Amino acid sequence: MPPTSVFVALLSFLSLVSAHTVITYPGWRGDNLHSNGTVEQGNGLGTYAEGDDYLWPYGMQWMYPCGGMPTSQNRTKWPVKGGAIAFQPGWFPGHGTAFIYINLGLGTIPANMSLVMVSGIQLIGPTKDPYPGTFCLPQVPLPANVSVKAGDNATIQVIETAVHGAALYNCADITFAEPEDVPEVNASNCFNSSQISSDLIFTTTSLQDDSTSASSELSTNRYGYVTTALAVLLGLIWL
Repeated sequence: MPPTSVFVALLSFLSLVSAHTVITYPGWRGDNLHSNGTVEQGNGLGTYAEGDDYLWPYGMQWMYPCGGMPTSQNRTKWPVKGGAIAFQPGWFPGHGTAFIYINLGLGTIPANMSLVMVSGIQLIGPTKDPYPGTFCLPQVPLPANVSVKAGDNATIQVIETAVHGAALYNCADITFAEPEDVPEVNASNCFNSSQISSDLIFTTTSLQDDSTSASSELSTNRYGYVTTALAVLLGLIWL
């Protein structure tokens, strides 16, 4: 079967099981392109236990913080000064546009994912139907005021906010390493498909200096906006 036919057939299957996004770099926690059970069985809950199994009537990726996936034992080395993040956003119908946020949680099992790495990008796909394609940010910086050392564990969380406001969650577990110890990122694992474009989603007032307030919150927000803009710019000129 031709590759295009295989992809279309796979998308047809995935749309039935409520699949959404795939993190392609660094390696994601695992395949959560899955739904089972019924809304009626779960009495409207997003997930519920049935014996030794969990059922996901709406699909796993709707569940905070990591789309229903536990911490992985297979971690990817990721640079201590920040690095690439790539994902495929078009694995579900109705996502012609979406907002993307990327957060960091520190530790082997993070208490939360509240450290902002990318504060918001609007992705614009070619259609509301499922579509192939990858979006990559080649240099995503660490969050403001965060420093790490080689050997520290962390989790990268990618959030896709759908047009109806609900959020899809996916995670990649990493171990920080010196850049020379991280496998090369190149066009094989970080590229931007031509049919996917992006826009920033903040206003110019967000970047204005407030001379009456020197709060750390404002400073952190401004840092997030600027680093997000730089990450997108690098993505546009990457390769």
